[in-house]
Amino acid sequence: MREAISAATKEAMKARDAERTGALRMISAAIKDLDIASRTTGSGTATDDELKTLFAKMIKQRQEAAAIYEQNARPELAAKERAEIATIQEFLPAQMDDAAVAAAIDAAIAETGAASIKDMGKVMGVLKGKYAGQMDFSSANGVVKAKLAG
Repeated sequence: MREAISAATKEAMKARDAERTGALRMISAAIKDLDIASRTTGSGTATDDELKTLFAKMIKQRQEAAAIYEQNARPELAAKERAEIATIQEFLPAQMDDAAVAAAIDAAIAETGAASIKDMGKVMGVLKGKYAGQMDFSSANGVVKAKLAG
């Protein structure tokens, strides 16, 4: 994943695409920060799963910022945030569709033996472990809650 980001950065620089270069450099900086944090915990560099989680977090931050910009009549800034989201998503695996998410949730509920809302943390933990970067966990949270509530 790191090599792909590095190659994409070089291509964007050669193409003189300032916005894409900026977004890719931001991604690289976030990865370096995560690597530094990982070194302090003794695990070395961040794993691909940790990078997927980081990218999902970055996308969520940009979605929230874009929504705020839209509310405050700043469409040019919202468009910039959406362009960054698109750049980050290039390095994530394809997102699961609704049917696949529902099947994954059913499997996680069966795997954990969850029976009530109290078991929601277990189910979400399994989902985050298996589907980091492939699933929108904020929407999956509501589906899990509905299924466990009965």
